[in-house]
Amino acid sequence: MTAKSTIRADVVVVGAGFAGLAAARKLDSAGISVIVLEARDRVGGRACTEFVDGVPLEMGGQWIGGRQHRIRALAEEVGVEMISTHQDGQNVLYEGGTRSVYEQDREPPLKEPGAYEEVSRAFGLLGDMARKVPAGSPWTAEKAVEWDSQTLEDWELRHLEKKGARFYFDLAVESLYACEPRDVSLLGVLSDIAATGSFEGLFEIEASAEEYGFVGGAQEVPVRMARELGEKVVLDAPVRRIVQRDPGVSVYSDRCTVEAEAVVVTTPPALRKDIAYDPALPLAYDASSSQMPMGSVIKCHAVYDTPFWREDGLNGRAESDTGPCKVTVDNSPPDNGAGVLTGFILGNDAREWGKRSSGGRRGAVLDCFVRYFGEAARYPRYYTELDWSLETYSRGGYSGLAVPGFLTGNGADLISPSGRIYWAGTETATEWNGYMEGAVRSGESASREILARLEEDGKRPGEEALRRARVMQRVRD
Repeated sequence: MTAKSTIRADVVVVGAGFAGLAAARKLDSAGISVIVLEARDRVGGRACTEFVDGVPLEMGGQWIGGRQHRIRALAEEVGVEMISTHQDGQNVLYEGGTRSVYEQDREPPLKEPGAYEEVSRAFGLLGDMARKVPAGSPWTAEKAVEWDSQTLEDWELRHLEKKGARFYFDLAVESLYACEPRDVSLLGVLSDIAATGSFEGLFEIEASAEEYGFVGGAQEVPVRMARELGEKVVLDAPVRRIVQRDPGVSVYSDRCTVEAEAVVVTTPPALRKDIAYDPALPLAYDASSSQMPMGSVIKCHAVYDTPFWREDGLNGRAESDTGPCKVTVDNSPPDNGAGVLTGFILGNDAREWGKRSSGGRRGAVLDCFVRYFGEAARYPRYYTELDWSLETYSRGGYSGLAVPGFLTGNGADLISPSGRIYWAGTETATEWNGYMEGAVRSGESASREILARLEEDGKRPGEEALRRARVMQRVRD
């Protein structure tokens, strides 16, 4: 490909994360010619795996749950094996300067009597409310306007009185959303609960989505998807402008221009505004950029010679009211011998600590690890971190957050096509939005919409192309 060359394809996909590659893969298997334009020099989007001395370090999304069926099937299709996450041993709770441990399947020993019972009731009430919210169209719920006019913190302050209950509730929100309860709409949270089908509690949702990891790291799945597509995936090609003119679209990137019948845009909603549209999108679409900001997360890894905490009967999971790193997990590879503690700096902590030096953050994170797991945690052989707010083509993580008023005002526009522009990405999914599962589902959904449109326009591929596509699909399966 020469610089600034013009390419003709049936469909162009913007973004080579899970959503974009899932869309491209499905279109390609149907005999549709497709080009994927990726701004980064790698595929994977918000999944990113680095290797240090053969140890995979998951810098972005990494886990899936047993009920996330589509991504499990996709991993099997491309030959990536899954592995159960390490959960054997006790959790650490650090509250009010006191460290305690408890069994994984038991209640956390919060200091204040009745605190866990109070937060558990709150989780249950949210679950009951979520049952009344249609997952794919939360703005149609009977109380949608009431629930979308308040933040989750507004609701929390009315239903939780105990300090310990509010600490544990806030920690659950930070763990799931990488934000504070004041940052997100109550209706948005209820919609997300409904989209997972997990109504027991916020930590239960998290647990149900962290049962498995991928051998070689989560990024290995999109790497293999892209390998199947070959030269149809173009890296270092940020899209600058999309022009709609009958009978098609022109998509302008730094590497090339693609002329196509339709385009799938998979960038996070907050970044949709970074692309110029001609003609301009209807004003309703501007809300996706301005009212769905990204969460804030710095993901930190400390690599040790061994997972020494297991010798003390600990599973590497810590929950704390003292930052900057309030949540940790054991990310040690199963067959390497090394020990990896992963910590998360979330929400307001990420915003504050993101302003400080990397050396200062490293010291503060290791201080947290020492509080939870002992002095041996102070001396890793390697330490690394990734502040997702500094990633040009993500600007945060884990996903976009619906602020009050967005869903009832413009929620439908988040997923509705605008002419020949179709939207995908985990934020647009009707099931498991915010997760890799949701990203895959959204990409495949967008591809189905485009296939239907091409069929209506009489531009579906001929029988010979479809026959070849079916043969290729059988080979993949």
